[in-house]
Amino acid sequence: MAKDRRIPLVTLLGFQIRFDLTWLILVALVVWSLSAGYFPASYADLPTSTYVWMGIVGAIGLFASIVLHEVAHSWVGRRLGMQIHGITLFVFGGAAELADEPKSARTEFLMAAAGPLASILLAILFQLLAMALEGIQGPTPISGVLHYLAGINLILAVFNLLPAFPLDGGRILRAALWAWGGSMVWATRVAAAIGGIIGLGLIVLGIVSVIGGNVVGGMWSFLIGLFIRSAASASQQQMVARHMLQDISVARLMVREPVTVAPDATVARAVELFLANNLKFLPVVAGGRALGHVGLKEVKALPSAERMARPIREVMTPLAPDSSISPRADAAAALAQMQRTGLTRLLVVEDGRLAGVICLKDLLDQLTLRSELDLNPEPARPR
Repeated sequence: MAKDRRIPLVTLLGFQIRFDLTWLILVALVVWSLSAGYFPASYADLPTSTYVWMGIVGAIGLFASIVLHEVAHSWVGRRLGMQIHGITLFVFGGAAELADEPKSARTEFLMAAAGPLASILLAILFQLLAMALEGIQGPTPISGVLHYLAGINLILAVFNLLPAFPLDGGRILRAALWAWGGSMVWATRVAAAIGGIIGLGLIVLGIVSVIGGNVVGGMWSFLIGLFIRSAASASQQQMVARHMLQDISVARLMVREPVTVAPDATVARAVELFLANNLKFLPVVAGGRALGHVGLKEVKALPSAERMARPIREVMTPLAPDSSISPRADAAAALAQMQRTGLTRLLVVEDGRLAGVICLKDLLDQLTLRSELDLNPEPARPR
């Protein structure tokens, strides 16, 4: 099983907010750039300690704004019937974790537009607070942070409205193309291509900026361009994969009657089964009912001397919705679940009983075969 690097942070309006470890890089960069660059340049002759706390508060406000931007997407999506698993913060911002793609162009448009709208409202709110504080001659550092948050939220809204899929503007573009052409796959392909072009433009702009002496701004432009190109390509590939797998049931691709281990067996028995069957993962089953799974990670965490006596039930990972799926679900849902959780295998469970195991390798093999045989081709350019 792949290791999930997402760390829970807080729950807001029922959405679990997590952060990827790469997010810590952004935290450090923002605090440093604000306290050592932006605030000293904008508000001279303040104590160094003031610049530091302004940088820290500004960074907290920025990340709270990003969370609210993503919560707006998620709240609208949930109201429109979408299943949202949570929100993850990472080095380039945040992303709502969708169980599936929107079912209509209208849903896509409303979800995509909600984030920039939330950022614009936050920009107005922070600007009004800054002006009110200045009107009563309040502390300059506080009004300075409020002005920064107003400006950065406006920048977030404008940047996200770029028609570069998978940014919000690119999703709005996809919704328009989808509504016009009637094909989500075709709309995704066009929006992703435009996103790739814009990403390339940002990369070139970054290189030119670095050559011109603006190293920090140029590096950010270069990295954001790389991110947009990579994300656009990945989003298109995911859409094509889901299109190919959407009519195939998990039951068709799962491994039936997999090798299992009892919860009362010892960890040493699991090691024997690993070696005898060339496996790295075993479902834990009692009386046909799935209880969880045990893999190399759990076994390696134990000293060799303890493996003879420790029962599987003490080291196994219990069955959870994220690690299991119904045999009647389509293979596209299984792939999306694996991509979201980082797992490479799911227990296939029906009415609590183990029906099989579905592996990422089998899904990818099916995709490769269908692609080589030109099955489920992408829709042609619409009318």
